[in-house]
Amino acid sequence: MEIRKAVITAAGKSQRGLPLQTLVDREGVTKSALAIIIEEVLRAGIEQIAIVISRGDETSFRAAAGKHAPRLTFIEQAQPLGYAHAVASAAKFTGDDAFLLLVGDHLYLSHTGQGCAEQLVAIARTENCAVSAVQATHESKLPYYGAVGGKLMDAARHLYQVDTVLEKPTPTEAEQQITVPGLRAGYYLCFFGMHVLTPTVQRFLAELLQNSAGREQTLHLRAALAQVAEHERYLAVELAGRRYDFGLKFGLLTAQLALALEGCDRDEVLRGIVELLATGRPSAK
Repeated sequence: MEIRKAVITAAGKSQRGLPLQTLVDREGVTKSALAIIIEEVLRAGIEQIAIVISRGDETSFRAAAGKHAPRLTFIEQAQPLGYAHAVASAAKFTGDDAFLLLVGDHLYLSHTGQGCAEQLVAIARTENCAVSAVQATHESKLPYYGAVGGKLMDAARHLYQVDTVLEKPTPTEAEQQITVPGLRAGYYLCFFGMHVLTPTVQRFLAELLQNSAGREQTLHLRAALAQVAEHERYLAVELAGRRYDFGLKFGLLTAQLALALEGCDRDEVLRGIVELLATGRPSAK
């Protein structure tokens, strides 16, 4: 399965400004979160990138993309009808091709020499099917993420065969429907914010949109992914890395700390943290 296209969604009302935020990357270079996400995608061998944005946001996103702007396709989401609608807005761009899907308010840090997107794309190519990245997540965070249930297929590669997909389940729903043997109690496989999807997903999304025509409602990608699990092989994988959702409270701070602690300024950052913990305030210069 060839995966040469990527879609980044960044049109959500609470999300649209987040990719424009400035961070310092692992090399100590100041750049936008959007540029860091684009570089994550490019490491995976992706050739074409589309960004789904709200109306009027293209100028600011082009500026945030910097040198990467010429390679981007911008797609305006016509109505604020949710994440699934945003993905469906890119149907013409994705066409009959498999594609990498990312959200615009997550950063990813790999624990290996391969980037997280690079790992996911490699697995999808090998397995020749849709694959969603997941992360073991405490039940207190379930209100923020979709989650999957299934059976462990390959322990060495942390691969799961997906049979159930839930949208932001309650702890009770999760315990009853998506408990995965081997995970710590109170932890579930929640979406990482990164998927490789087959063209079938866009067909299911088109059907959902058609069925909801005339009724303004938020569409959930979960419904289309649940249909994928019913009709074709669909896997989930725990990658060697972590997601940092900077849409959460203190999320941008946490993402910046994670980048700094993995980067060239690690010692300086650690000294600053120790000083703050010891004194409650940074030392005077």
